[in-house]
Amino acid sequence: MPLAEYSLHGDIAVIRFNNPPMNTLALAMRTEVYELLETAIADPAVKAIVVTGGGRAYCSGAEIREFNTPKTTTFPMSRDLIAAFEESLKPVIAAIHGVAMGGGLENAMGCHYRVALAGAQLALPEVKLGILPGAGGTQRLPRAVGAEKALEMIVTGNPVKSESVAGTLLIDEIIEGDLLAGALAFAARVVAEKRPLRRLRDLAVPLDDADAFFAAARERVANEYRGYPAPLKCVEAVEAAVRLPMDEGLKAERRCFDELVVTTESKALRHAFFGERAVSKIPDIPDDMKGSEIRSAAIVGAGTMGGGIAMSFANAGLTVTLLDTTQEALDRGMATVRKNYAGTVTRGRLSQIEMDKRLGRISPTLEWHDLASADIVIEAVFEDMEVKKTVFGKLDAIARDGAVLASNTSHLDLDEIAAVTKRPASVIGTHFFSPANVMRLLEVVRGAKTSREVLATTLTLAKKLGKLGVVAGVCDGFIGNRMLEAYLQQAYLLLDEGVLPAQIDGALEAWGFAMGPFAMSDLSGNDIILATRKRRREENPENPQSAAPDRLCELGRFGQKTGAGWYRYETGKRTPLNDPAVDALLAEHRKAIGVPARKVSDEEIIERCVIALANEGARILEDGIALRSVDIDMVYLTGYGFPRYRGGPMFWIDNFGLAKAIDRIKTFGKGYMGNCWSVAPLLEQLATAQGTFTQWKGKS
Repeated sequence: MPLAEYSLHGDIAVIRFNNPPMNTLALAMRTEVYELLETAIADPAVKAIVVTGGGRAYCSGAEIREFNTPKTTTFPMSRDLIAAFEESLKPVIAAIHGVAMGGGLENAMGCHYRVALAGAQLALPEVKLGILPGAGGTQRLPRAVGAEKALEMIVTGNPVKSESVAGTLLIDEIIEGDLLAGALAFAARVVAEKRPLRRLRDLAVPLDDADAFFAAARERVANEYRGYPAPLKCVEAVEAAVRLPMDEGLKAERRCFDELVVTTESKALRHAFFGERAVSKIPDIPDDMKGSEIRSAAIVGAGTMGGGIAMSFANAGLTVTLLDTTQEALDRGMATVRKNYAGTVTRGRLSQIEMDKRLGRISPTLEWHDLASADIVIEAVFEDMEVKKTVFGKLDAIARDGAVLASNTSHLDLDEIAAVTKRPASVIGTHFFSPANVMRLLEVVRGAKTSREVLATTLTLAKKLGKLGVVAGVCDGFIGNRMLEAYLQQAYLLLDEGVLPAQIDGALEAWGFAMGPFAMSDLSGNDIILATRKRRREENPENPQSAAPDRLCELGRFGQKTGAGWYRYETGKRTPLNDPAVDALLAEHRKAIGVPARKVSDEEIIERCVIALANEGARILEDGIALRSVDIDMVYLTGYGFPRYRGGPMFWIDNFGLAKAIDRIKTFGKGYMGNCWSVAPLLEQLATAQGTFTQWKGKS
């Protein structure tokens, strides 16, 4: 099948991109389009050329898989194709629908005119991959919409709708009705009126006080995008559009692009981009196996998690029944749901009408039999095995045949839960992350007897809910929380050695984490974390642990909910404030255990905590709990605030160096509580073979 189509409509030629689903500018398609353009230019009967897209998009841009391969520099490159449009002596009109993004929008800006359907999305999102537009986008967009609007679009990478820029040089006309018919009519007027061949490259970019504008832009971008090199380079490239002739500006853009594309940050962001697609590929689940359709849901437990899960379903347009055992708990849960929705309305992110619709999809109940018709029932009760087994015993008796029975457990043995039912094949883990209506991650826990159809159904549901479903096997803590214990273990042991929570949090937040371990613990609830620690201590009393968290909880400092944890909190506020009482508690604790305080660098804090994460990740891979290292990375990028520009724990350790990481582990093993450190066998194996986790294909 050709990747580009050619047709004649009177004296107007139409070239249609045909590389579904999103018409990416792969080399093969670029070549065909270039050849068809030459055909149209050479035909004396053709007076104008319309370029459009097939299917649901104009063009979504470059083929990212060709990055860092010879195909990106093989003629015709994207900029060769753009130059050919621009230099045509016959008018070239881009007709845009769906999306014109990245190289697709750059391509359209090389045309002389642009028309679009209302609602078409226009964007230069390259910054989200750690790069910037490399085919003239940073130079042409300022000429089309002005420096200020262009800089906003390029630095954020966010799309704008075509109608919002109609009347600028970016969109000449919004087409109503059939796009091709409207584009052909527009092209005919261009020919009849003998309009000039308007080239964006020939225009200047007017800007008052460019020095002040770009100085302010640099300061703002540096603050907002700390750790990401691409946004500042975007400012540099747009400034070149304002200050330099077009050809010099293109050289500056290309220099910035070439510098960015080889950075670890860009590689990490591309790793994350492809990782979001890779995690849905399960070896024994065919791509066309979508499972049963979920139309209705029921949630057992109207607490924080249950209410948030109910909101996730309601937000996706699904009806949901929310059950609790007392009217007081049910009323409290629904009040929290209403408060959360109302807050979104107040912030202007949701209309009152839409809030009322979503609330109307949630039916609170005290009656178990109201759950009988649901397609999926999710248990979201207290994290206690006996409580959960009791719930599943009731669900087994009540839920309809074929219903999915899901547990929101974050740690417990799903197979033990499933064993109390007569249908363990229907039982699966759906570990939502708090707040469940906001967080994208959904750990999908596959039990020993979970059926393929139930797994496929749950993964399809995750997408419908706007979640990223990552499959995990059964173990204590699954992927995310099992690794988190190793991370927290190091953070707590650092307290024993004299480091204060603020330094540990500060070091890890400066490194890129959304939140340090102690601020995170205060948010989650130190009592909840302590319950897991106690259980783990009973199971493995030899595992080294600091007693500092126990001492904190003995004082009732459970975190934000009590107004005091590792930090103190003012009433109604979430900002962590240093508390001298915690400093005194830790000093007393160190005295009791006889460990002298020492000065610890931020570098050591970061390496101990992050290497501990990755080392446990290696064990998880070895145990088969995660299918691939990218699955671990996506769990941490979407659920635990790991910096996206570092690619996730396993991608990071690959780039840190596996042999170097092993040396660090051996050094840490000689220090305080060093017996908590041992090199994961898979880490040792890959280091010896000079391999990486990213390349690892699983056990042979």
